Amino acid sequence: MDWQPAPKPAELAESRLLEAILSGYFPPNSTLPGERELAEQIGVTRPTLREALQRLARDGWLDIQHGKPTRVRDYRQEGGLGVLAVLARAPQGESPDFVAHLLEVRLLLAPAYTRQALEADAAAMAAALQEYPSLPDEPAAFARADWDLHLLLTRRAANPIFRFLFNGFTDLALRMGERYFAYPECRAHSRRFYEDLLACARAGAAFDAEVLTRRVMEESLALWQEKSRG
Repeated sequence: MDWQPAPKPAELAESRLLEAILSGYFPPNSTLPGERELAEQIGVTRPTLREALQRLARDGWLDIQHGKPTRVRDYRQEGGLGVLAVLARAPQGESPDFVAHLLEVRLLLAPAYTRQALEADAAAMAAALQEYPSLPDEPAAFARADWDLHLLLTRRAANPIFRFLFNGFTDLALRMGERYFAYPECRAHSRRFYEDLLACARAGAAFDAEVLTRRVMEESLALWQEKSRG
């Protein structure tokens, strides 16, 4: 049996505070009650509450300054990747628009890091892509393979910022990827992309790979919008 460990008190406090923030009980730019009152409301000790507050401040949910009330950040304006991962699991993350927003970001970034990756090591990219024609026709398999490919591209790219943006993003990408690849047409479209990108890698055609990736990312976004709203 797969036993799930019980959440630690600080994790429970963090979860309850997040729920209160996302539900609007503590809206953006509001201030939290004092530690004693808030700890009593949540049902934890003050040291446990402080640990949870520090975690939420680290991830961009709260602004903690000595001598001032703790402020709930406007997380949609001030949040980081930790906020994005939580929003993806929240009800608003179930919206088709959430996947579309991620596809739009990939459209902006993927052409550049794909070109840089092939410029740096086209042979390594070709070796990785050789396995993709035999990819099982399953959403989970495609989500994992697609994410692994983009991770590899960012790690071969010359610009390290791409890697910093993508590291730690795996869980979110896999969840969103399974939603996208639930449609057979999306899997077929990406399979053609992998084949064409393999041809570019074998030829060392970095510029062609950039043009290909931009076109495919545009088509992927349009395909998702068609399928999810059709």
